[in-house]
Amino acid sequence: MTYERQGVGLPAPQSRGERARSAALLTGGWVALLWVLEGIDAVSGHALDTFGITPREFGELRDIVPAAFLHFGFDHLAANSLPLLVLGFLTALSGTRRFLAVVTVTILVSGLGVWLTAPAHSLTAGASGVVFGLFGYLLVRGFVDRRIGDVVVGLLVGAVYGSILWGVLPTATGVSWQGHLFGLLGGVVAAFAFRRPRDTRIRV
Repeated sequence: MTYERQGVGLPAPQSRGERARSAALLTGGWVALLWVLEGIDAVSGHALDTFGITPREFGELRDIVPAAFLHFGFDHLAANSLPLLVLGFLTALSGTRRFLAVVTVTILVSGLGVWLTAPAHSLTAGASGVVFGLFGYLLVRGFVDRRIGDVVVGLLVGAVYGSILWGVLPTATGVSWQGHLFGLLGGVVAAFAFRRPRDTRIRV
């Protein structure tokens, strides 16, 4: 015999307001951390820049994660901060664990792509790959999950931030288009990897 039970053993869902507050605190704290790290980098004579990614050196693989939290100056960080706050907030509305999972996949795919394809002897750091990853995730998430609300969010994100797609092309000197391209791919991968199940009922 088959029985169906709704939400057995699951915590009570957060209200919209609670989800929004959690998302705002998470993304605000994250961006604040980036500014603190850049301040430390500045007063230390840019000692943290050594944690950027130098391609095709095996010892540099360990820098794939920290490189996403570092920037080459405050102007570099300022350019990333607003899209990180907006796109991060929209992603974090789905929950902290999903947000962290999406960001982790994006960082790994973007960083590995840079390590494999960036010009020799270059040094790459910055959260731009994460920006492109969050953009890619939000853009396709609704179509993957077949949720109308998320499709609408994705279309709005595409309308507002769609011009950043030019950043995946090698058009600007000194800009890591590789990080952008692989970050975008990482976000799309995350959308498929963490797609929501259609039927959450518990069957016994």
